[in-house]
Amino acid sequence: MKITTIAARAYIALVLILLYAPIVFIAVFSFTEAKSLGNWTGFSFTLYRNLFTGSLQNSSGLISAVNNTLLIALAAALISTVLGTLAAVGIHNLRGRKRQTMTFLNNIPLINPDIITGVSLFLLFVFLHISQGYFTVILAHVTFCTPYVVLSVLPKLSQINPDIYAAALDLGATPGQAMRKILIPMLRPNMISGFILAFTMSLDDFAVTFFTRGTIGLDTLSTYIYTDARKGGLTPELKPLMTIIFLLVLVVLLVINIRQSRQTEKIQK
Repeated sequence: MKITTIAARAYIALVLILLYAPIVFIAVFSFTEAKSLGNWTGFSFTLYRNLFTGSLQNSSGLISAVNNTLLIALAAALISTVLGTLAAVGIHNLRGRKRQTMTFLNNIPLINPDIITGVSLFLLFVFLHISQGYFTVILAHVTFCTPYVVLSVLPKLSQINPDIYAAALDLGATPGQAMRKILIPMLRPNMISGFILAFTMSLDDFAVTFFTRGTIGLDTLSTYIYTDARKGGLTPELKPLMTIIFLLVLVVLLVINIRQSRQTEKIQK
């Protein structure tokens, strides 16, 4: 075996270890009753029991943060999927410099640091005298999630035969009907991928949420963990919660990949 091959495999192994070792570490120590991470006091389901029964300190705050996180992520992902799909169709129908310009503008939020996005939206809401809370947080999440949906849907539009849409119009369908009955079914897998990506991005966000949530006490999971850490330590039940969230995301990704593989095999046959 060549030295370059060994070095490449070692590099990949190192990257995978750095990525997944912390997750495995948290998952392992979620099965012990110790409050401090890294202190093993014996195998126990106590933290999981406390999490599901609500018998933990400030349980209402943690449960509220989880509910807020899921509600905001779901709303932002749904709105972003609709807006992103419509925007992708519009960009696809542009030509020349107009299409390049719109694609460039769509990519700016992707590379723009979250801290800048958060501060900019905060200043905008203050300038417009908009009360900050659920509405501003969802609006902010839609702002940075929509470009990801656009990038998920655009490649599929390039693969679709435009004559199918034109034929639907020639046969008497309105643009709305052709969009709903022709384009949407063909774009559905990419829309689902964009929805999941937007949901994950919203679920994970901290900076934008922190600057747009206002002072009404609205907490998502990320801001709750930040506040909890500043008090001198993390709530032990966060370890099983993080493990459960990771496993749920992993299962969803596996199901999607398996379905896509089966669909690809059917097309090839």
